[in-house]
Amino acid sequence: MQYKNIIRILGLLVTLLSVTMLPPAFVSLIYRDGGGVSFLMGFILCLITGILSWYPNRAEKGDLRAREGFLIVVLFWTVLASFSAIPLLLLEEPNLSMADAFFESFSGLTTTGATILTHIDELPHAVLYYRQQLQWLGGMGIIVLAVAVLPMLGIGGMQLYRAETPGPVKDSKMTPRIADTAKHLWYIYLSLTIACALAYWVVGMSVFDAICHAFSTIAIGGFSTHDASMGYFNSPQINLVCVFFLVIAGINFALHYAVVQSRSLKNYLFDPEFKVFIAIQVILTAICFTVLMMSGTYIDADVALDQALFQSVSISTTAGFATTSFADWPTLLPLLLIFASFIGGCAGSTGGGMKVVRVLLLYLQGIRELNKLVHPKAVFTIKLGKKPLPDRVVEAVWGFFSAYAAVFVICMLLLLAAGVDDLTAFTAVAACLNNLGPGLGEVASNFAGLNDFSKWVLILAMLFGRLEIFTLLVLFTPAFWRS
Repeated sequence: MQYKNIIRILGLLVTLLSVTMLPPAFVSLIYRDGGGVSFLMGFILCLITGILSWYPNRAEKGDLRAREGFLIVVLFWTVLASFSAIPLLLLEEPNLSMADAFFESFSGLTTTGATILTHIDELPHAVLYYRQQLQWLGGMGIIVLAVAVLPMLGIGGMQLYRAETPGPVKDSKMTPRIADTAKHLWYIYLSLTIACALAYWVVGMSVFDAICHAFSTIAIGGFSTHDASMGYFNSPQINLVCVFFLVIAGINFALHYAVVQSRSLKNYLFDPEFKVFIAIQVILTAICFTVLMMSGTYIDADVALDQALFQSVSISTTAGFATTSFADWPTLLPLLLIFASFIGGCAGSTGGGMKVVRVLLLYLQGIRELNKLVHPKAVFTIKLGKKPLPDRVVEAVWGFFSAYAAVFVICMLLLLAAGVDDLTAFTAVAACLNNLGPGLGEVASNFAGLNDFSKWVLILAMLFGRLEIFTLLVLFTPAFWRS
């Protein structure tokens, strides 16, 4: 294991992270809210630590193997999220404990959107901006991770997107070099963010709110600058803009790249995962709208459609924005939406959950097993679109699903052991493992009421969800550490 090389890389990353603490300090200077000092101190501490880690190991360069790749990916999120907590720990208002500061920073960088903060409207602008910026940076990290890094490591089912092998999404494969891939992804990600911010501003948000909400929308994060989230604005136009860009961000960014390169929208129509993703949004919206109208929750059909569309897309893409408390909707809907978050967005998007393509492959495998029962001697091939898939991909998806379920059950049992009630424990773990944000019960609005042990468990759940389970799980195997 090339430990010195890994430390060198982490030192560079922490040094780069330190620079991201300057914009919040600048925002504090503009609004004169006194919240910038902690960010300047955080900048200095991160800069010194990063340089001290990098400089002694600056000559330690070499080709990294898959094993080092796994370790760097895990350390990327854990180390950067931990250092991101430093400014939050140094703040005088709000005065956060260690568990709370780490929970907020991990939730931000993993784009989970779960928060322990209350009275968000009263927080300094620097803090509000920093939370949103964390999600935006985390969202970009997710895209590069999902499209450029994890496929090379062969993470459960992500072999579909390996650049060096032909596969079912060959038409949307990106450039083989990670640096080139990351550059193209940055262009798309930044362009969408600017377009989203402009759209928010046009339909009525202030410049500050438009930028902040564009950050968390494209990252499918869910943090807001207001306690009432998107409900603060009470605007169907803003809701529609949010829904549009959440759907865009929930689509595989490699597919966006293919569309840009070919200058043809046909790539969307030919992609099976995209079609299933859109179908899920339409079906969920239709169910929510029908139940809301039949139950009399909303009398006006336009209002019911607005709320149904917004909450369906927000929760199913794992954004977690809110215009109302969906926990107060008729019993079927809150649980339906929570279960929908297990599917999440498309692979290669900023969305959380198991990803649409994996759920689609599980469904196709189920159909194949049923067909085998009817025709035992027949040979059935699973196809994604018109392209057959190798069995290793399907096996990897089943392995991923099993690991996902196991992690979910263990985390939920730990919360129950800590004294959390059944509904809260189930939805809190779902919200964090799926990188969703809001849950039901005690965590319907925020996670402040949970004890510290539960918060640390949920931080681990966020990491498992963001790192596609196997990336983190492999570090717990003895074989990984053998030379």
